[in-house]
Amino acid sequence: MEAVVVDAGSKLLKAGIALPDQAPGLVMPSKMKTEVEENEVADGAAAVVEEVVHPVVRGFVKDWDAMEDLLTYVLYRNIGWEMGDEGQILFTEPLFTPKALREQLVQLMFEKFNVSGFYDSEQAVLSLYAVGRISGCTVDIGHGKIDIAPVFEGAVQHVASKRFEIGGTDLTNLFAQELKKSNPSVNIDISDVERLKEQYACCTEDQSAFEAIASTCQPETHTLPDGQVITIEKERYIVGEALFQPSILGLEDYGIVHQLITSVSNVASEYQKQLLENTMLCGGTVSMTGFEDRFQREANLSASAIRPTLVKAPEYMPEDLARHSAWLGGAILAKVVFPQNQHVTKGDYDETGPSIVHKKCF
Repeated sequence: MEAVVVDAGSKLLKAGIALPDQAPGLVMPSKMKTEVEENEVADGAAAVVEEVVHPVVRGFVKDWDAMEDLLTYVLYRNIGWEMGDEGQILFTEPLFTPKALREQLVQLMFEKFNVSGFYDSEQAVLSLYAVGRISGCTVDIGHGKIDIAPVFEGAVQHVASKRFEIGGTDLTNLFAQELKKSNPSVNIDISDVERLKEQYACCTEDQSAFEAIASTCQPETHTLPDGQVITIEKERYIVGEALFQPSILGLEDYGIVHQLITSVSNVASEYQKQLLENTMLCGGTVSMTGFEDRFQREANLSASAIRPTLVKAPEYMPEDLARHSAWLGGAILAKVVFPQNQHVTKGDYDETGPSIVHKKCF
């Protein structure tokens, strides 16, 4: 049985058999519906309401019961595992995952799912594997966080890495606020805002163009699913601009290119050129129209002696690589660690316990 790779994010869970040149077989929302009993109603019966639970918040598992339910659905209902005949599994791991969460995951896999083998690896390393690199930098803009990680010879340089507690969800909320200002009489559901963001959001070529956009932007009208009509103008540009000017989000911090360069400056100087010249953008947000061009333009204009250069995706990899890079890198790694017995086995786990994950998965 081929190994399964799981990349569980705050918004989407990606899972599938480890096929390195194909997109994950399953991409679904990282959420579960649960039934909750409320206070008794008039006739003495308890009212049951559905509640949506998000097991993963800003990259990390927060609700392990919901995570177990979600993985049960994924592995047995979708992947095709059968009780008593579970296979091997590899998980992608966000930057700075606490040791306790790593141990809880391996414990869940061996004690609840009875897997025959386990491995996990950091998303930054896996994303670089997907483009044929073992050294470089990743800028990963997820739903709930931004991770910037220099990677040298397959190892994340944690002392130089950075994590920011903002992501696509915060950009969606910003877009919603701006749309409300220009369409005060319209009530827009946040799920509609998410779709509008994916359809309309884009980046200007530089800050000057953004500042001038208010007088030159042509308004567009959009009809919402409920029939309401909204107008979208300069709001479409503010989403991308916030990544280069975090003050738009109320943050006193530098933009994303500056953060990358200062991050790499904490790595030994002889490695900085190799890392910056192999920079990879990851996550759904980076597919925003104009984002990659703006990123490279700002990189070219930076005062740094060594300027970031973006890695191009290999032709043989699936389209939209940035969205699935960690999963695809996991599929590549799974083809190595499991056949070569570098993974955590059931015997390893029984002998050492959950802490074995820190010795064998690094």
